[in-house]
Amino acid sequence: MYKNGGTVLPPRLLKELQKYIQGELIYIPKHSKKRAGWGHLNGTREALVQRNNEIYSEYKNGIQIDFLALKYHLSEDSIRKIIFKINKQKICV
Repeated sequence: MYKNGGTVLPPRLLKELQKYIQGELIYIPKHSKKRAGWGHLNGTREALVQRNNEIYSEYKNGIQIDFLALKYHLSEDSIRKIIFKINKQKICV
């Protein structure tokens, strides 16, 4: 949301900022100790992990890569990468 710096900032801070930028928009990020990672707040990351595990499970149960690509609307290369990544994780554990 846009706010006028002249109305929300102390005059001394406003003068200091004007040394660097004047008459332009500037984004001031929220003050927080740590940013949430991509997909953590809205559940997207967990949904993709679940989907990828389903893909891996179906592949291990004999479903072919071309069918999985059609089912999940992904390229065959993406399916292979998912399978390889999960297989590699299982070997390392």
